[in-house]
Amino acid sequence: MLRRIGLGLLGLVVLLAIGLATWEPLLAEAAAPPPERKYDSVIARDRWGTPHVFGRTDPDVAYGIGYAHAEDDFSTLQEVLAMTRGRLGAITGQDGAKTDFAMHLLNARATVDRDYDQQPADVRALLDGYASGLNAYARRHRQEVKLAKLFPVNGRDVVTGFVVRSPFFFGLDGVLGALVGDKAPPPDRAPSEAGEAPSVTPAGPRPTEAGSNAFVVAPKRSGDGWTRMISNSHQPWRGGVAWYELVVHSGQGWDFAGATFPGAPYPLLGHNRTLGWTNTVNRPDLIDVYKLTTDGDRYRFDGQWRPLVKRRVWLPVKLWGPFTLPVPRTVLSAVQGPVIANTAGHFAIRYAGADQLKMVEQYYRLTKARDWAEWTRAMAIQGVPATNFLYADRTGRIAYIYNAMFPNRRAGADYAGVLPGDTSRTFAPGTMPWAAVPKLVDPASGFIQNANNSPYLASGPGSEMPAQPPLLGVETDTTNRGTRAVELMAATPRIGEAELLRIKFDTGVSRQGWAARWFRDLMDGRFAGEAAEGQALLRQWDWTFDGRGPADSLAVLLMRAGQSWHYPRKARPDPAEEMRAAVAYLKTHFGRLDVPLGDILRVRQGKVDLPMDGAPDVLRAASLWNEGKDGRLEVKHGDSFVMLVGWDPQGRVHSRSIQPFGAATTRPDSPHYADQAPLFVRHELKPVWFSPAALRNHVERVYRP
Repeated sequence: MLRRIGLGLLGLVVLLAIGLATWEPLLAEAAAPPPERKYDSVIARDRWGTPHVFGRTDPDVAYGIGYAHAEDDFSTLQEVLAMTRGRLGAITGQDGAKTDFAMHLLNARATVDRDYDQQPADVRALLDGYASGLNAYARRHRQEVKLAKLFPVNGRDVVTGFVVRSPFFFGLDGVLGALVGDKAPPPDRAPSEAGEAPSVTPAGPRPTEAGSNAFVVAPKRSGDGWTRMISNSHQPWRGGVAWYELVVHSGQGWDFAGATFPGAPYPLLGHNRTLGWTNTVNRPDLIDVYKLTTDGDRYRFDGQWRPLVKRRVWLPVKLWGPFTLPVPRTVLSAVQGPVIANTAGHFAIRYAGADQLKMVEQYYRLTKARDWAEWTRAMAIQGVPATNFLYADRTGRIAYIYNAMFPNRRAGADYAGVLPGDTSRTFAPGTMPWAAVPKLVDPASGFIQNANNSPYLASGPGSEMPAQPPLLGVETDTTNRGTRAVELMAATPRIGEAELLRIKFDTGVSRQGWAARWFRDLMDGRFAGEAAEGQALLRQWDWTFDGRGPADSLAVLLMRAGQSWHYPRKARPDPAEEMRAAVAYLKTHFGRLDVPLGDILRVRQGKVDLPMDGAPDVLRAASLWNEGKDGRLEVKHGDSFVMLVGWDPQGRVHSRSIQPFGAATTRPDSPHYADQAPLFVRHELKPVWFSPAALRNHVERVYRP
């Protein structure tokens, strides 16, 4: 009897194991491939491994973009594509399942299925070309494919990635995470600079810290007749929102150099021959939360009961080896948008740019714009839900677009709080028109900067953007980077190339703002014991993180600790406690307090291990790090893709760039795994070789994929 019971239990375990190992790929739906077409792309890799992709048509080029990126980072591309199918959890486990839930909650696939065929034919052809390039690589490298039935992918998969990821750049993940966790939604709906961990994985929505710097200088301020722009995005150095550099040229006039994210079929920022732009995260309130009145399966709206729309979804959660657990979830929606149910009730969420995919066309049109009129026409598509755009062109024009799809709102309601969901008085569908989007064009100061600070601090005294209507929800706070940049630029009569680069790589802390208040509390407080020992050293600090002073390492730990104070979603830390913690860390790992900054702050990739300067929320950004086993801080987020673009007085474009690692960040055997790191830590840039003529003598290899 016992033997039979044991054999029966063993059989059940075997059946369960087989079920866990086979259900996900067995039930997954394979996608239809893009329409059959012969693509003719040429990829020329320069000596830094950067792909320059050529083709007769734009879709030919898009095919080459997909193939080249897969050669360098196929593992990350697969995670992004799995996210678009609701299968990321089958690769990355519980964290990926959170992103899959968000994809279902936003009903992204339904949006794409409804609107995809209405996209312009040239946009769909571009998406098909990109997907076909990814499929070609997967076909030839089947051993690298992580999930059965993930390939072929098609244009709909590519677009779904945009629909899911876009709202998470302005803080939707924080609102969803709070509501799912039975917490009140944060009053500041936007992502913070505090480094708060997101509720989704890097392959999904947004970076773990919202950051970036951007600078543009007009000829009248440059002193040499040049127009210049620095793109200085702060993104994770690895993963689904890490920058990938590329240059594209097509016979249809598509010429562009810049960088893209895994899953995007074109550069998202950079320059063409005549103009360029860069982005920083802005933080307007673009999310409205409504408390619903429900009786179970229904909610009340304008005096009528309506059914909550319900859908059952299954989330795959990888356990170990081949075993994947199916987890059922129900997603809800109401007239205002997706609904989260928790112990406090049902909350509907209305967010900017919901249920549309116009951003896919907009980015493409921006790359092909030849002048300010064409570029602003592309911006007026209003598909990109948020992010600042700083613009420059060969005519000397500079501009700042505080871009956002501002929800229509009605005066009299507190949109920063939780709104009543039973009435349409606080719910007005639609988006404010392009004319209402704040803009600053050709300011008298001749420069514009943004470092995730208020748009009212951009160009110096007398040149700032006027105040905007309160219902737009424009942020009014600033960052140390933003304050410091305006101070330095306003004090520099001639901002030439050398001066602009000096400002970009500045490691200083402004004597105004949150950081100044924080460090004064640390220096002036009444501390005892080890905290007093640290305070004595900090009082010798020169207020820079250039690696030359004995207090820089202590200060960088304190800068990270204090940064959260500036933002309303976190409580102000205790200065004495943070000083004691920083002192204990340095003594435990290094046996001393006056550790050189370069000994603790490191750029590490494979065998490359180099010292770095900078800190969180300084212009030379080292925003987030992992603590190594040796106590050293391995930077993983901050200055990422940096590009300097200039148009000389004759209107000719010139550009240089740098990345923390290299072109092939997930290929340890590649010579471009970390070859840019030595230049990166020395504040040096490499040539872009934008034109085919300039590239000719710097080609590593040329091939047709």
